Amino acid sequence: MIKIRKSKERGYADHGWLKSYHSFSFAGYYDPAHMGFGNLRVINEDWIAAGMGFGEHGHRDMEIVTYVLAGDLAHKDSMGNVKGIPPHDVQRMSAGTGVTHSEFNHAAGQTTHLLQIWIEPNVLGIKPSYEQKTFAPSDKRGNLKLVASGDAAEQAAGAVTLHADAKLYAGLFDGTETAQLALDPTRKAYVHLVKGELNVNGQSLAGGDAALLEAETRLELANARNAEVLVFDLAA
Repeated sequence: MIKIRKSKERGYADHGWLKSYHSFSFAGYYDPAHMGFGNLRVINEDWIAAGMGFGEHGHRDMEIVTYVLAGDLAHKDSMGNVKGIPPHDVQRMSAGTGVTHSEFNHAAGQTTHLLQIWIEPNVLGIKPSYEQKTFAPSDKRGNLKLVASGDAAEQAAGAVTLHADAKLYAGLFDGTETAQLALDPTRKAYVHLVKGELNVNGQSLAGGDAALLEAETRLELANARNAEVLVFDLAA
């Protein structure tokens, strides 16, 4: 079974300095039909104005992944990490027993565009931790590159560590480039099209659209036009 959720169906908030689309219920957006999908709890697509950002705030027991699309995000946290997150980096912060952090756009005259993703962990009360890795566009071109995983062997092969029963793939596709991924029908898969156009199991998506898959054995991506896509393999 595959369900398509169009970009315009997401929640939307305009705070002036921050514009945000919410794929699932978050802050002032509440939709009981969209509280998450499997153990995927949040996908927020944010645009942060120059000189603005999120002041220090806290999290507990959540795997938080940041995927910057344009600009740069300045991160500072209570673990002592002071980092800039550019496009093509995947940042993971495990909140565990508790962490505070801030996120700002310090680039003059430039909007920072990003996705912030929350995945529910499969272990609670762990020591907070931070990780950030670069995945070059060539790694993702015409390919679903595994960028984050809860599997130790895949972490050793280069994926960012998730303390969750989940995997995250990223890909760039155009023209005749295609990809296939075997799916476990007892799990869930979520496809978020960041930009462009793409067919997912024969159904057409445009930027911001998502495909929610259950009881499927295969994912097929085709007929792309300047597409950037994230694919989640999730616990049911």
